[in-house]
Amino acid sequence: MSIAIRVAVMVGMVLCLASIANAAQGLAVWYSRKSSPPYTPSKCYGNQDNGLMVAGVSDALWNNGAACGRRYRVSCIGGANKAPHPCKGGSVVVKIVDYCSRGCQADINLSQDAFSQIADTDAGIVRVQYDQ
Repeated sequence: MSIAIRVAVMVGMVLCLASIANAAQGLAVWYSRKSSPPYTPSKCYGNQDNGLMVAGVSDALWNNGAACGRRYRVSCIGGANKAPHPCKGGSVVVKIVDYCSRGCQADINLSQDAFSQIADTDAGIVRVQYDQ
């Protein structure tokens, strides 16, 4: 294997590990569709349809609305209550479209469609890892 290929492989491995090291952890809950189109209105985009893989964030990530439009990769890492085996594995990428106001039970409020990709909705709340 040539030196250039070895270097490229090493750089790729370091970047993957750096991404994992920068991931934050918190809690995620889910919300159901509000109307048709799904998941509207939202604090960021009003009645604009932003698809199914969307989320709202709490004060921890909201940053006075600067979170609008950001995309996060979210993975379930464990239960936050007594639900057995809540995680399905894998991850989902969501677009931030809403604000999860005071009293929000988690850092990220995933759409039901997004939550169900990574966890059992019967769990209600799960521990997650997320990065932008």
